[in-house]
Amino acid sequence: MTAGPRWLWPVGWALMLLVGVWAMPVLEPGFRWLEPDARQVIYSRADFVSLLARHVFVVGIAAVVTISVGVLAGIAVTRQWGRDFLPLIGQLASLGQTFPPVAVLALAVPVLGFGTLPIIVALMLYGLLPVVRNTLAGLHDVDASLKQAALAMGMTSWQVLTRVELPLATPVILAGIRTSVTINIATAALGATVGASNLGDPIIAGIVNGNMAYVLQGALLIAFLALTVDSLFNALQQQLQIRLSAP
Repeated sequence: MTAGPRWLWPVGWALMLLVGVWAMPVLEPGFRWLEPDARQVIYSRADFVSLLARHVFVVGIAAVVTISVGVLAGIAVTRQWGRDFLPLIGQLASLGQTFPPVAVLALAVPVLGFGTLPIIVALMLYGLLPVVRNTLAGLHDVDASLKQAALAMGMTSWQVLTRVELPLATPVILAGIRTSVTINIATAALGATVGASNLGDPIIAGIVNGNMAYVLQGALLIAFLALTVDSLFNALQQQLQIRLSAP
């Protein structure tokens, strides 16, 4: 696949997202057909640009922390000095995934209060497992003979990690990050239930008021955002595979 088609999908989904954000009022006739008896069919308590920005901010902050913690933890437990902690790290990461985000929010709000912080904590816990698991898988899949050869050439353990192991493991690690971020884009909508305004606002408002037009608007924009990010990661993975397979 050439570079053009590879990046065409993320650009296309991003354009769909921008059109949806900026031109939602133009689509009022279609939403009016869906909810003919509703007094208002276009969500207007906050503009969609602001809701999108807040959604991206929350997911982005959670992703930065999750990726940093997950990758560092995966590296640590694959070193000789940290292997005893491998079962513990795996169990903790799995616990975060199996614990429902709604339950995390319910427990976090009394401690952290309403707003952005509880949903960031929930997203961090929920997105940790794919990053840790893929970091471990990527590093374990590196051929031991390559590491031995690098050591024989005089490289230090740090150089082997940064110049051999991580570059070869990056496509697998990136796949875990892709899964984590894409899932959290949808999960972040729950933040609207605890005062963290984002693209989940129209969905919650639509459920409360029985207005499916609101629900559809929030769901479409979240879907476009998730597809944009997912296709962007897919293009990056393909680019990395091409570089790694090049002679």
